[in-house]
Amino acid sequence: MKNIKFIVKVNRGGARAPQYVQRVDRTPIHMTTNRKLALLMGKFTAEDAAKSLQTSQCFPELVSVQVTA
Repeated sequence: MKNIKFIVKVNRGGARAPQYVQRVDRTPIHMTTNRKLALLMGKFTAEDAAKSLQTSQCFPELVSVQVTA
């Protein structure tokens, strides 16, 4: 059985590599450039993380990932 989880991808513009949310337990949210270290979240948690990161310089995006249960 496959479940769909979400990761939050953040583009900060320019030539920087995209970053992914690694941890949300503390403020500020910890980021990583390694997609394998990205936090797999449910949709509502991912949407909350994306909303907290949304600024004029940050463009968060939800990316769906299929995981086996």
